[in-house]
This record gives sequence, structure tokens and C-alpha cells, in this order.
Amino acid sequence: MPSFWDFGRRHPKHRNLQDGLFQIASQTCSLLVQVNNTNNISYGDNSSNIHLNNLSSGSHSRTPPADPGGSTSSDREQLLVVVPPMTTDKVVNKYRPVPGLLGKPRLSTVFETPLVQNDEDTEPWNHNGYMLPVDLEAAPTRWGDKSKWCRPSCIPISIICILIFLVVLLPLLDHAAERALQELNSSPYDSCDDTCRLSLVESIPQGLVYPNDSVIYPSTFHTWLELISSAQESIDIASFYWTLRQSEVYPDPSSIQGETIFQSLLKAGIERGIKIRITQNAPSQNYPNTDTELLVKRKAAEVRTLNFAKLLGSGVLHTKLWVIDRKHVYLGSANMDWRALTQVKEMGISMFNCTCLADDVAKIFEVYWALGIDGAKVPSHWPINLSTKYNLKTPMDLLYNNETFHTYFSSSPPPFSPSGRTDDIDALLGVVRQAERFVYIAVMDYFPLTIYTPKTRYWPVIDDALRAAAIEHRVRVRLLISLWNHSRPAEDNFLRSLASVDGAYPGVSIEVRRFIVPADEAQQKIPFARVNHNKYMVTDNTAFIGTSNWSGDYFTDTAGVSFVLHDPVFDRNSTHTTVRSQLQAVFERDWNSVYAHPL
Repeated sequence: MPSFWDFGRRHPKHRNLQDGLFQIASQTCSLLVQVNNTNNISYGDNSSNIHLNNLSSGSHSRTPPADPGGSTSSDREQLLVVVPPMTTDKVVNKYRPVPGLLGKPRLSTVFETPLVQNDEDTEPWNHNGYMLPVDLEAAPTRWGDKSKWCRPSCIPISIICILIFLVVLLPLLDHAAERALQELNSSPYDSCDDTCRLSLVESIPQGLVYPNDSVIYPSTFHTWLELISSAQESIDIASFYWTLRQSEVYPDPSSIQGETIFQSLLKAGIERGIKIRITQNAPSQNYPNTDTELLVKRKAAEVRTLNFAKLLGSGVLHTKLWVIDRKHVYLGSANMDWRALTQVKEMGISMFNCTCLADDVAKIFEVYWALGIDGAKVPSHWPINLSTKYNLKTPMDLLYNNETFHTYFSSSPPPFSPSGRTDDIDALLGVVRQAERFVYIAVMDYFPLTIYTPKTRYWPVIDDALRAAAIEHRVRVRLLISLWNHSRPAEDNFLRSLASVDGAYPGVSIEVRRFIVPADEAQQKIPFARVNHNKYMVTDNTAFIGTSNWSGDYFTDTAGVSFVLHDPVFDRNSTHTTVRSQLQAVFERDWNSVYAHPL
């Protein structure tokens, strides 16, 4: 089944024109070879002379050219190219064709067989086999040097040059038109004046308790319920897998929150008529995605599955993204899993009444939706309507609480990024490089490797950036990395290597701690739970909230999304509370908690 972008790329007009020009050039070259290999070229009576040669100023013979081999003209094979005879129009003083017997210009075809010629036919030729002007008394018309006449090969060569020029020029014009169309089709927001309501969203696992004065933000559970209830037309969800239903995976009373979310989606699709679209990673034995199968069976949602083995050879759809009515958004670390609501520590951000941001991030969902079609392939160039003008170099000006911030969405892997979209890794490195005083990082996994490839590869991109920030710019670096049942033992070695730079020179500071979510005996039985699943970074001027762990695979062949919010005002947080300052407070709360342990 063809993908939707194929229709816009099928048989474009400029390709037909380019192909036609190549054909014309090829045919012209063939004709040129024949012309150059012929003995005589005749242009008919009173034709304008085109094939010219050096001629003496003396008299010229009107006899036919002599054949050096002694043969007569009838014995020789010749090529006659006859063009319409021209005469001078006395009124406009221009050349025009002379009508033939049928009132049309006299134009003969090309012959390669002997022709019988009379004296009038042979009269225009000189003894060298070149055509002479009809009026021998008049000065011959010349191109260029007065001593030279234009050769007939000049015309086809000129034509070929023009065709080649057009063939080269058309793609350039096409790219210029594409860029202009991109500007026309891009989002109309140079600045976002919506009355956006942004809020950090957390899942605090049961049994993880902070002091009473600690800041706690709205829960993922209540935020998702609010998003579903606010939907008027559509709900788009990009997800890794689905295990929301009660007691799915493991029977636990806390799974009731996941069941509540599932039933709310089911009713929204069936009873309220909300159009629900879901993209998910290909099901597996561990993640069968029976929840989405039920939604499809009940005709509550339309679901498309992305097979990364066929699309890229490896990777998964690891994004966790909600877009409601192209107006509200959730992005964060929480999977469509009841454990993400009650048993796993999560961090995300919600955006209400923010059409400008929702419209832009919805384009990322549309990329997934397109790739979920059976037989879909990743295109070399994405449709212009999926491009964006908001990125690392040209962020959106977001007006929030009467203050302006710079923001954009980035995505991974690079083949999934249409024109203008910043790749996740470039966004991450950009945030690190912009930091002036500190970089705080909270992620589940940290590896300067690709850990899911058949052969482990060294991938020090982030590691090098953090070391450079600490050593070259004296930026304080802190990493809060999860430690749980499924942590790889080798991870500690790389974290120690990074931490060993701490104090190497005055002002160089890199600290690492491991965050452990406590679990009682019953909680320890819940598989793949009790972990700090956060994926964010905060600096003195930027908040970065993503969906990816920090190892090479997540940036090269795994789908993820990040939200970047930069504060252009220096030290605004001393007088204002912002999303960035709130995220910093969350990090410091966890860093200083009893759950953070030094290496």
C-alpha cells in the first residue's frame, strides 16, 4: 500500500521535463554525429548559409565540388539536411519561410541515398564542398571572426549546452520553490501568545515518602484523566507498549489506576465519539499489547504498529506522547502501564491550552502514523507539511506567565526528523553547551556505549560533552542515575570514570549518585517496577524533558521526543518561579533525599 507521501512525489512535472530534455539532448547528439560524418549538407535554394568556411575573396566556381576519388555525385552517399528557404520581408525586414506547392514552408527530410541533382542544386557549392552564398557579389554573413564562417555543428552544440544548462538549473529552481513552499506551509507562529498552562507531572511510587515540606507536582494519573476528559475531538497517543489493565502483568491492588485510565479511553472512543489514534511499537512476547487489541475490537481506537526491524533494522518506538485536540499535550517518561502510575518514579510535563506547541509536536506523531502503514518505508525526504521552523537555532517564543521563553521539540532517530526538526542528541548537546553554572541530569540508564546493538560500540558523545563542560567551562555537573534490579554492572565503571574527573583541577566538579526506590516484600515481586524512570536534565538556564535513556542506541535508531525550554533572561529565577526553576527544585529534592546514594 503506498504511503501518503508517495502521492506528492509521484511523477513530478519537473522530472518529466528533465527527462524530456535529456532525450532531446541525446537525439541531438546522434544527429550531430551523422552531420559530421556526411560529405555534403544542403539547405535548399536561397537557404541561409550556416555551414561556413574560410573563403578567399576571389571569384568562386559555380560548378559542383569535385570528388577527390574521382567518383561522381551520383556514386556518393550523402546526407542532405534541407531547411525552409528564407526570403526577406520588405515590410518588417525579417526572414520568413517561402511557401511550397501546398502553401507550407519547403522542408525536406534527410537522405542517405544518391540523389539526382541539376545545375541549380549544385550551384551553391564551391570546390571544397562548402556551401556558398547565393549572392556571390554580396559580402557573406559571418559569425565571430570575419575570416571564418559558422560551422553547422555550432547549432546542435549550442542546443546541447542550453539543454544541459536547463537540466542543471531546474533542480536548483525546484529546491528554491520547495523552500518557499516550506515557508508557506510552516506553522504561522513566530511567537506563541496562547494562554498556555504548563506544569511538571510526576509519578511518585507507593512507599517513597518525602518530607512534608517537599514540593510535589500533579500526578501522572490525574493529568491523564484530565486530558481524556478535556478531549472534544481527538486523542493521539504515541507509546512503547500497553499494559494498563487491572492485574495485567502481575496482580496488585495499585493497578486499579491503570484500569481507570483504560476505561476512560474506552468510553471516550465509544460513548463520546472521540477519535482516538494510537501508534505503538511492534508487539512481543513480553509486551503483547492486548489493551490496544481490545480498543480496536470495540472500535474505540485506530492503532498502527511500527516495526523497527523493517524500518531501520533495529530500535523501538520509545516515545511517550499525548496530543489532545491539537491543543493539549503530555510528554514524559511514563509508559502506558499501570506500574508507571503507582510503582515507578516518572517525570513529564503537561501543556494545556497551548495550540502552538500542540500543532508542532503533533507533526512528530504524524511521522509515526505514516510509518505505521503496512509496507511503509522511511523516506529520504519527508513531506513539507511535516517540517518545522522551530528548532535549536530558531526556537519558538513562548509567552508564559507574561514572560517569554524559547522552546522547541526535538526527536530521534535522525531518519525520523523532517526538515527543520532538531535531532534529540543535538538538542541535548546544545543544552549542555549553553549551561553557564551547572548541569543536573536524572536518567535511568547512562552509558557511553550502544548497549542494544549486536556488537557493543563505544559512543562517548554525551560523555565528552559533560567532561568538556566541567573542565573547559567550570560547569558543575551532577548525575542522578537509577540503581535497580535490572541495572547493568558495567554501568558503575563508566560512572566512576566520569566521577574521577571531579577535583582534577580547581573548579572542576563532576558528581554521581545512584537513586534507589525502596520496596517492601510485596513490591519486590512486581516485575520491572520500583525504579526511578526519569529522563530529564536541568541547567541554570534550560529545562530538558525527554523520553529516552542516555545511551547511544536511543539517539541513533530509537524513536523518542524531547521538550526544550530555555530562559533567555539571566538569573530570572531569583525573582520568578518558572518551569526550569521547578525542575531544578525537583532534582535537588531527590539529590538530597535519603534515596540518593554516592558511588
